[in-house]
Amino acid sequence: MAEDLVLDTAIRDWVLIPLSVVMVLIGVLRHFVAKLMRSNQVPDAKIVKEGQVVVRARNLRASANFIPPKSFRARRLYFSNEENGLLYVPKGQAQNAQAQMFSDPNMAMDMMKKNLSMIIPQTLTFAWVNFFFSGFVAAKIPFPLTQRFRSMLQNGIDLSTVDVSYVSSRSWYFLNLFGLRGLFSLILGEENATDDTQRMMQMGGFGFDPTKSLGAEKDSLDIVQHDWALPKFEQRAEAVLRKALR
Repeated sequence: MAEDLVLDTAIRDWVLIPLSVVMVLIGVLRHFVAKLMRSNQVPDAKIVKEGQVVVRARNLRASANFIPPKSFRARRLYFSNEENGLLYVPKGQAQNAQAQMFSDPNMAMDMMKKNLSMIIPQTLTFAWVNFFFSGFVAAKIPFPLTQRFRSMLQNGIDLSTVDVSYVSSRSWYFLNLFGLRGLFSLILGEENATDDTQRMMQMGGFGFDPTKSLGAEKDSLDIVQHDWALPKFEQRAEAVLRKALR
């Protein structure tokens, strides 16, 4: 039987609210520090062009059924033609992105700055939370949860008799760390420097070859089954009108 707890209002005033406010302030500070550390390096025109080509090809795949079949085949040939298609990359021209990154010290330095701006604040903040607020039950979620959420919501509390809906202070830190992305996007804009999930993906994709995205997009575009949807819209509209007039 799970045990119900009565949370003191002082925990809300001195643990829950300060922890949330500090996480928001640290995120805003990280954004401006990352902007100051960002170099004014001009991006490579070839990389920008390849990225725009991939975006255009994705838009073609997403809207393929809204253009006539002949027009779709012409556009797909324009992108995936193996002689002069925009998505076709000859094997001899494939770049070694990792070697290119190490050959450019500015690129490696920028990545190191971004990683440090993420790791250092998180380490210091977690040490602060672990030292001052360890062992607190900070909040309670207003809906029931299964036992699978216990390890996620009650980190630092080894009591199996406590209801799963109670959240420890350490778990509240992690929830704020990954749950404030929407708030930071609203305050700082979509392209903010506090998106840790995107930063971790960039760290995991160190040495990513941009030419591989061209080949992957070419393969995706080649297997698209075109089905023109506009003629079916008239049939659907007619069916809706007949159903409404009955």
